[in-house]
Amino acid sequence: MANSKYEYVKSYEVDDEVFLPNLIIVRIDGCDFQRFSQVHEFQKPNDEEALNLMNSCAISVSEAFPDIVFSYGFSDEYSFVFKKTSKFYQRRASKVGTIIASFFSSVYVMKWRQFFPHKELMYPPSFHARVIRCASEEVLQSYLFWRQNNCHTNNLHNTCLWELIKSGKTESEALGLLKDSSKEEKNDLLFRKCNINYQKLHPMFRQGSCILKTEVFEVVKHNDNGSPVRRLRRKSSIVHSKNTADRRFWNKHAHLQKELGSFTKDIGKVEPDYIRSFQFEDKLIPSTWVVVRIDGCHFHRFSEAHEFVKPNDEQAINLMNTCAVAVLKEFHDLVFSYGVSDEYSFVLKKDSQFCQRQASEMVSVLVSFFTSMYVMKWKDFFPRKELKYPPCFDGRAVCYPSYEILRDYLSWRQVDCHINNQYNTCFWELVKSGKTKTEAQNALKGTQTGDKEKLLRQFGIEYNELPVMFRRGSSAFWGTTRIDKNGECNGNSGKRVVVQHCNIIEPSFWDALPTILSG
Repeated sequence: MANSKYEYVKSYEVDDEVFLPNLIIVRIDGCDFQRFSQVHEFQKPNDEEALNLMNSCAISVSEAFPDIVFSYGFSDEYSFVFKKTSKFYQRRASKVGTIIASFFSSVYVMKWRQFFPHKELMYPPSFHARVIRCASEEVLQSYLFWRQNNCHTNNLHNTCLWELIKSGKTESEALGLLKDSSKEEKNDLLFRKCNINYQKLHPMFRQGSCILKTEVFEVVKHNDNGSPVRRLRRKSSIVHSKNTADRRFWNKHAHLQKELGSFTKDIGKVEPDYIRSFQFEDKLIPSTWVVVRIDGCHFHRFSEAHEFVKPNDEQAINLMNTCAVAVLKEFHDLVFSYGVSDEYSFVLKKDSQFCQRQASEMVSVLVSFFTSMYVMKWKDFFPRKELKYPPCFDGRAVCYPSYEILRDYLSWRQVDCHINNQYNTCFWELVKSGKTKTEAQNALKGTQTGDKEKLLRQFGIEYNELPVMFRRGSSAFWGTTRIDKNGECNGNSGKRVVVQHCNIIEPSFWDALPTILSG
């Protein structure tokens, strides 16, 4: 298919590959999960079902992505460690981080009813993701020690805090009593005042949870005579270890040594700043337009599995648009968005400090929220179709230094919409007429716009009379405009998030856009 004059905007995308021999860790954290836990009335200091849900999601992630060798999590966070030779999505940090955050969010929503059958999921959960580059096995060991030490420290503090509150103290009074108290003093307080032996609490609360993959023989089929055929498979299981960074724990698992390396000595202390220095630093340039583009991950397969109408499924596109509207309403630094098919681009206002302009956090939370909303709203648009498996999106953030280049970026996406939609409309009409997919591709090879329009007329289709949403894509933004019968933006309809199908390449659209982008 032909390229457009706007293709040059791709040059502003930067490479964020995590180079070998660095190990890759993706850590996800719940976004404002303190509020999420309050709204959903999680038990304090630990809700066992909420933690079981987190663990179940982490197992699903581990089994969906074979390159993940080991995982560790507690509270609302999980760390996923990839094998040292991983080539997962060409080791691009933005792709790796957002896919894991998106898939985790998708599973979290899908499994909610399993763990909370009597609680409604009130709003979409979302997760930040950060990529950590581990230069050696020693850095990995230090990282795991740091996270588990955080688990110990936080859980001991929170257990004391909530026991004091249950005893009648205000939160302020309880925090005052715990200020500057040592680990021993907290243990003593729990034992004397609350009759709790901290060491006898569930190890999941005190130690967090590890996910290991072990090799087991599974029955995959039966022979004609009824005898089972077994194959060696890797299954994920949860274990609780007092010290995940202990070399005795680590080195007794052969696959951890093989895929990640051995721990040669034990460590007793680590400085958090040392670990933070290995986090993938991706702060975006100030005073530039930032676009976060999300794309469906393997959505060709997803659309086939869920029997989407070809070349365009109106309900699927409306679901995407609904998710985009929800994202704009949730994150007020977003001022404009444009979407087509399984992708959406979100424009942040130029002076935005959203997530301190850290690209990985910014993109992952938007992708995560979008994914959660997609799953939550699925039944609204497909009431008779079960969601067969978790949908997943990846994302990236790109800086554009000027208004003109931002305009060309959005024009590029709409030109792409037209090119792809016209091609796909022709392709599927040829397939419906009896041609194979290969024959349809060959028939369209080298054709221009006029050729395709002529071909469609043979099937009784005037391309320019097809629904404008298919031909132009969708723009969602805070605005006061409405669309006329010709698909142009005009009029006044009150301040709200609107979805329009405008011609964003035309200069007349850009005359109004500065007001929209200013919020």
